[in-house]
Amino acid sequence: MLQLLWRATRGYRLRPWASPYLRWRVETFEGTPAGAVGPREFAQFLWRWRGRIWRYLRWASAMRRFSWPQQRRAERSKRQGDLLQ
Repeated sequence: MLQLLWRATRGYRLRPWASPYLRWRVETFEGTPAGAVGPREFAQFLWRWRGRIWRYLRWASAMRRFSWPQQRRAERSKRQGDLLQ
């Protein structure tokens, strides 16, 4: 879950409300214009929708684990093959 938050706030970790991606997510979810999202509006959004945000983060984490195992296995096999040579 933290990995998704880390990726979503890349370049804006100390001020996530300035992230274009997160502004877009707030705008599409709540209808607040992206230009009007500041620290206060962002905090209110997080507090108001904390249950849904938590469920989304858990879902996204599960989907990432579900969709990436084959790729990770292939990368691991390649690394192990490189070590053996």
